[in-house]
Amino acid sequence: MISWATLSVFVPTFLFVSLTPGMCMTLAMVLGMTQGVKRTLWMMIGELLGVGLVAAAAGAGVAALMLRQPELFVLFKWVGGAYLGYLGIMMWRSRGRMAIPSELDTGPPASRLQLATQGFVTAVANPKGWAFFMVLLPPFLDSNRPLPGQLSLLIAVILTIELASMLVYATGGKTLRNVLGKSGNVRLLNRIAGTLMIGVGLWLALG
Repeated sequence: MISWATLSVFVPTFLFVSLTPGMCMTLAMVLGMTQGVKRTLWMMIGELLGVGLVAAAAGAGVAALMLRQPELFVLFKWVGGAYLGYLGIMMWRSRGRMAIPSELDTGPPASRLQLATQGFVTAVANPKGWAFFMVLLPPFLDSNRPLPGQLSLLIAVILTIELASMLVYATGGKTLRNVLGKSGNVRLLNRIAGTLMIGVGLWLALG
């Protein structure tokens, strides 16, 4: 369905973008701090369902459009890259939904359904995910091969990498809990994450 050469490029590309901080990874890290890694797995289940839905919708819809009007691909690249750059600036200033909160509310443990729902909603409402899938997936799809099989394989790879990345963030969140106890450290991490996000935006727009 997809050549090994294509997969050899797609896997490291998506791994890099997946590991870049965003709403889902930030949520995994914060829940790893406040709920523990084991309970955060329920959020990951909901998040993976949401990511699969977004990838399928964005990939199929945009790919079909791009095959008919390739010039729109350039526009999507610039718009998507610019929006990710805006999100990066907001994170750098410790503002917006994607920024790591300076106050971590431990509170009572959330229910499994609440965690799964939070993960699903975060994935579906994640602008980085929509922008990324609309820009990245079409170049890896071969118009001479059946689209459903290609898209299914790429989504399976995406979900595998996404799960591994969230586990890294959740585990790291638990470890970083004491380090991020000071607002200055949280602000520094937001700025690092924001800088990486701006870099991804430039990469999508110019790559």
